[in-house]
Order: sequence, then structure tokens, then C-alpha cells
Amino acid sequence: MPSNEPITPESPLDPRKFPSSRAERTPSASRSRQRAAQAALPETGTRMTWKQAFRQFIWPRRRHVLVGLVLIAISRAASLVLPWQTKVLLDEVVPNKDLDQLWKLLALVVGSIIVQSVTSFLLTKLLSVEAQLLISKLRAQVQRKILSLPISYFDNTKSGALVSRIMSDVEGVRNLVGTGLVQLVGGSITAIASLVLLINISPLMTLCTLIPVAVFALIALKAFGKIRPIFRTRGIINAEVTGRLTETLNGVRVIKGFNAEEQENSSFERGVERLFENVKQSLTATALITSASALLLGLASAGIMGFGGYQIINEELTLGEFLSFTLYLGFMIAPIVQMSNICSQLTEAFAGLDRTEEIMNMTPEDVADERPVKLSSLHGDIRFNDVSFAYEEGKEVVNNITFEAPAGSVTALVGTSGSGKSTIAGLAATFLTPKSGVITIDGQDLSKVSLSSYRQHLGVVLQDDFLFEGTIRENILFPRPNATEDQLQRAVRGAYVSEFTDRFENGLETVIGERGVKLSGGQRQRVAIARAMLADPKILILDEATSNLDTESEALIQKSLNELVKDRPPS
Repeated sequence: MPSNEPITPESPLDPRKFPSSRAERTPSASRSRQRAAQAALPETGTRMTWKQAFRQFIWPRRRHVLVGLVLIAISRAASLVLPWQTKVLLDEVVPNKDLDQLWKLLALVVGSIIVQSVTSFLLTKLLSVEAQLLISKLRAQVQRKILSLPISYFDNTKSGALVSRIMSDVEGVRNLVGTGLVQLVGGSITAIASLVLLINISPLMTLCTLIPVAVFALIALKAFGKIRPIFRTRGIINAEVTGRLTETLNGVRVIKGFNAEEQENSSFERGVERLFENVKQSLTATALITSASALLLGLASAGIMGFGGYQIINEELTLGEFLSFTLYLGFMIAPIVQMSNICSQLTEAFAGLDRTEEIMNMTPEDVADERPVKLSSLHGDIRFNDVSFAYEEGKEVVNNITFEAPAGSVTALVGTSGSGKSTIAGLAATFLTPKSGVITIDGQDLSKVSLSSYRQHLGVVLQDDFLFEGTIRENILFPRPNATEDQLQRAVRGAYVSEFTDRFENGLETVIGERGVKLSGGQRQRVAIARAMLADPKILILDEATSNLDTESEALIQKSLNELVKDRPPS
């Protein structure tokens, strides 16, 4: 097979043009990558408004919400029957000893209780199920969006933090589409209806209740303004703590190998302490609301007792009216207190949706307008023309590189560690974007080519290739789940996977654990090569696939690689 010349000091890929010292690829470069990725993120001040939430989540489900509002209105109307009939009982039925009216009254009250129970069940079943459906769809959308982001974003964001964004941040939406919003509206209806009935019974006592309720509303509004940023920060802290915990669990062998358990314990404790301090702030705000409601509503109750007692003594108010007023007051105040809790939940929901909105507003790597060229077929000629790339401004890792890798050939990059070989591989795989210069595929500017149309012809075998938790068979079938058994077995034999799976009791059905932890380095590499063989790519990129293996494993993998490349078609 034709092969390009290895890199020599005089060739266009002169390693001396690359930074070769280890120092140039350590903390400063790492920090620069982080800054580069952070620069691509949107402003963290993104705030979702009620108008946006209504348009995105409530309006598309307006039928469910409308039915929910009707059910809550029926339920609240039925709940007002009890205080109304209590007045009738004390002022009419008992004084007149009217047993027939008593039975009618009881039937009406029992009927209203049944209506409340049925509507409550239907409300929960309808809206709670719809809310959970929305959450599942949102999680899928956020996960799809995250997978569309550039590799640089993943390089600088902990996987645990991304899991938190996908799984936790969207959960609060249940309070928008679920029973939370409907109960908020229903509570408002109940409070207004109760207020009208209270004014009808005694305007003076009603005024006594409205003053402390108004003060409570002002305190609650102030508190909710403080709570939303706290909940937003909590989501960030929770993502950081989850991310660190995920790293700890994945790196448990390194931790135990260096006897660093206490170090990791301390790191996690500091994270949960930050989370505790955040929760404490929100608890303080909610405790203020609860205490204020208890104090002010208690004062209102004391005022009612005084005015009510005075009016009863002066025969300006009947006992039935007083008791009915007290019950109506409970129906007015209970929704207000409940609404404060619901508003707290809605505030938390908006904080999570703010963070979700940040993700959804990010620009994906494969934008149709920016990459309009779709490759219907691929010949495989790759050319680097004066390409430069830097992780940090002014410190180029690849500097004015020009070379060609024709279809049907093998192009080898030889250089010292840190000289830019993996960077060039990343550029060819479109994991990185050149700072300057042009990379072409079959004469087309790669920066204009649709990534999905290019990567469907691409195969990559990395130095530390990733294996998924599951069986060896599932990992090999990953690029082509519908491959035939004959295709699978050819890949298994070609990569010499059967050399070790034949010794396993379950063969290809052996479960290899997270990241293939139950296999040796050489075994994992052969599984990765078998996966690439099964994919049958037009372009294959190998990034130091054998650099860290023992002699025997390297020899087998070299055979696998020969099998993999020997049948690559020239077109």
C-alpha cells in the first residue's frame, strides 16, 4: 500500500515547528482551553420570563391547562358549600328543628365533598402526567442539544455537571404545566370569591383581615425576588458537586492507588457545605414568609374575634354568620399561604429553566447555514494547506502545516510527545477548528462541509478509546447495530478479539463494566479496532493506538491495523 514519507526535520511536518516541551502543554494550555470554551458560552444572566414560559410550555398544552382550570374551578366552588351550609345550619335548621332540611343540607355537603375528591383525582392524573411527559421530552431535547455542541465544550465541562443539567434542571417545569400553576389560579379564584362573600357578611371584619394580608403579600414579593438567584446558584453548585462526585467514582482506582481517599472526602465535604449554605439562605427566606404569614394572619384572627364578638353582643351579627365568616376567611387565607409555597416552587422552576435556556441557546457545531456542503459520496483526499492552530492566543501548537493524504494511502505523523500529532488528528476529525489555513476533503473546504455527512465516512481509533458499559458484542456493534452476524465475526477475527474472548466463559456476551474496566489495555484497544472495522469507514484516523501497550498486545494490534487498512478502497 502506498505510504507517505515519515516526518523528517526537513519535511513540511517538521516536529521542530511544534512546541515539543511538556511545559508548553501543561496548566497554562489547559487554562487557555477552558477560557476558550467559556468564551463560547452565553451570558449567565439569561432569565426566562413569564411570557417566554407561557409561549414555550403552557400555550402548546392549553387544552390540558384549560381542562385543569375548569376542574379546579369546580373543586373550589364545591369547597365553598360547607361554610355556606354551616350558616344555614346554625341560623335556620337548628333554631327551627327542621330535620328534612337537615338531610338535604347533609346531602348537599356530602355531594360537594365527592365532587372535590373526583376533581382532585382527575386534576392530578391529567396535569401531573402531562407535566412528567413534558419533563421527559425536555430532557431528551437538552441531551440532544448538548450532544450537538463542539468537543471543546465537553473538554471543559464535567460530565456530572451535564448530567445535572439534563436530569435536574428541567424538573421544575412540572410546577408550570402540572398542578402548581393551576392551583395558583384556582387559589386566586377561591380567595377572590371568599373575599366577596366576606364583604357581604361584614365589611368591617373583612377590612381587618385585608390589612395584614396586604402586608404579607408585600413581604412575600420581596422574598421571592431574593429566592430566584439563590435557586439559580444552587443549580450551579449542585452541578459542580455532582460533577466532582462523578469524577471521584470514575477515578476510584487512582484515588485508592495514591491513598487519597481523605483528600477526595474533604473535597466533597467542601462541596456539600457550599450546597448547605445555599439551602440555608433559601430556607431563611421561606421561613421569613411562613413566620410573617403566621404572625399577620394570627393578628387578623384576633381582630376578627374582637369585632365579631362585639357585633354578636350588639346583635349586628348572628352566630351562624360569624362561623361562616371564619370558615370563608380560612378559604381565603389558605390559598394565599398555599400560593406562597407554589410561588416558591415556581421560582425554583424558573431558576432551573434559566440554566436550561442557556444550554438551548448555545450554537451547535454543525450549523446548516455555516456548513451547507453535504457529501453524498467520498473519495478520501485530505489536504492541509497552511493550517495553524492554538489553544492559547500567541502559542501555536500547529504552525503553517501543509501536507496531503491521498485516498488509498497511509500517512504517518512522527514526532515527539506534545509536538501536535493528536492536534492534527483532531483537526482532520473535525474535533477542532483551524485558527488559520484551510483543510479540504476532496477539494471541498472542510469548514463548509456538513459534519454529519463527513463523519459518516469517518472512523477513529484513539490511544485511550472509550468503551461503553455492556457486553463486548454491544461495543463492537455500536456503529452498526443492525450488522449481520457474519459481518460481526469478520470484525472480531480481523481485530484478534477472539484471541481473548474464546477464553471467557460468556465470549462476546461478557460484560466489561464501565469504560471497559474489566479488560486489559490491549483487549480494549482490539475491541475498539473491531468496532472501527465493522463501521467500514472511508477515512480512518489512528491516534497513537499502540503507544502504551506491551509487546505482545502491540504485535496483535499491528496485525489488526493491517487488516483494517489493507482493504480500504482507493475511492
